[in-house]
Amino acid sequence: MEFPEVRLSDDERQEALDALDEHVRTGRLDIAEYGERSAQVTAARTRGDLEPLFTDLPTPRPAVLQDETTLSDDGSAGTQRDETSLWHRASGVALPIAALLAVVLLAFVVKTYVVFLIPIAVAVLGPRIFHGRKR
Repeated sequence: MEFPEVRLSDDERQEALDALDEHVRTGRLDIAEYGERSAQVTAARTRGDLEPLFTDLPTPRPAVLQDETTLSDDGSAGTQRDETSLWHRASGVALPIAALLAVVLLAFVVKTYVVFLIPIAVAVLGPRIFHGRKR
């Protein structure tokens, strides 16, 4: 890790807590271990304080603990992306788009209230669809 003495931001601590949440959901951490590690994340002041909490865990990891660049399949250097946050952002955008689509369909095409089931369906099924793809 580069610059382990650099202080953490609130967003970086939250990202670390989100990563621990994912490890609990997938069964890599039990509740007691999660409680201990999340308390340590909350108390962490520097990037170096986070590192020992994630050494035995695979991705997702907080971005401050990941290498800035990785080698792609063709050997070229590329920036590493956190797929978890990408899918979180995609699922967060899906609901407003579905709501807008429902309003447009209501106003111009269908002229019935049935189209308001579209955002409800996306809200219910969206997390399953988007979060299932990252595995």
